[in-house]
Amino acid sequence: MNKNQIKNLTPGLLLSLGVAVLSKILAIFIPKLGATTIAILLGIILGNTIFRQKELDAGTKFSESKLLEVSVVLLGATVSFQTIAQMGPKALIYILLLMASTISFIAWLGRKIGFNKQMSLMMAGGCGVCGSSAIASIAPTINADDEEKGQVITLVNLLGTVMMLTLPFLAKLLFPDQIMAQSALLGGTLQSVGQVVAGASFLGESVIQMSMLFKIMRIIMLTVVVLVMGRLVKNENNVETQSINGNKKKLIPWYVLGFLLVCTLNSLLPLPEFLASSAKFISGWFETIALAAIGLRLDLQKFIKEGPKFLIYGLTSGAFQTVMSLILIYLLIK
Repeated sequence: MNKNQIKNLTPGLLLSLGVAVLSKILAIFIPKLGATTIAILLGIILGNTIFRQKELDAGTKFSESKLLEVSVVLLGATVSFQTIAQMGPKALIYILLLMASTISFIAWLGRKIGFNKQMSLMMAGGCGVCGSSAIASIAPTINADDEEKGQVITLVNLLGTVMMLTLPFLAKLLFPDQIMAQSALLGGTLQSVGQVVAGASFLGESVIQMSMLFKIMRIIMLTVVVLVMGRLVKNENNVETQSINGNKKKLIPWYVLGFLLVCTLNSLLPLPEFLASSAKFISGWFETIALAAIGLRLDLQKFIKEGPKFLIYGLTSGAFQTVMSLILIYLLIK
């Protein structure tokens, strides 16, 4: 990277970092909302009012893509395959059935109401697996463009915010004093790790820990979901690879392979606590900066022009995921 490139990246990168820092500070006073949610909302507000300058584009795009990719890799240091054993076979069946039904329904619904294949698959993966990280991993394998990725990430995070603020009360109403059931609902449905922690914090420390185990099982399935979606698009296009600017694009992005490698290493030889905590800290910051950049880059006017189908898509997806989760909890967990 030369001096001119660094100079071009600096304004947008610093702005994204500034919004992330402010979001972390605000999260101290609004802990239930969380820094990642605040970052994207604050980014949307600032990006559509004060910071609309073109010179910010290079830095915000770098923050949105590269930092989120590194965040995905580092997320592997917080996951190990051994955690599945703690939950039992019913919990695993619950997660697999919920993910399969959620991803299938949301992908079908998106095409049904007029979204293209790329947006439908990203929405399905974002809701079914782990929000922004899943969308960032899926996007290049299905040849989605940056605008589509930004729109879906925003929709998934806005949906996740609504669910984060409502599901804890639904869990407490339907499953009083049932930690496993409460945790399954939150850990099995909420999109991002931050939303799981924030939502579960309404219900207590035990629910936070158990919810994260359910969430981790979904994260472990990220590579499988990326592979399946990449293969689906490849088969539909009847091509082995997509050629872009004369280069061959791999089926699996480097950061998905990196996530799987780090996760495998952590499973075979658990990382020292200081390395795991450092990876989690850096991953969290990079995700917050990336979400701030995504908010800054989102043109709200273009988003609104899509019409009510965005709202319908988000609410219907969230409603289906919640209802399906409740059905499976009554059948397998409760």
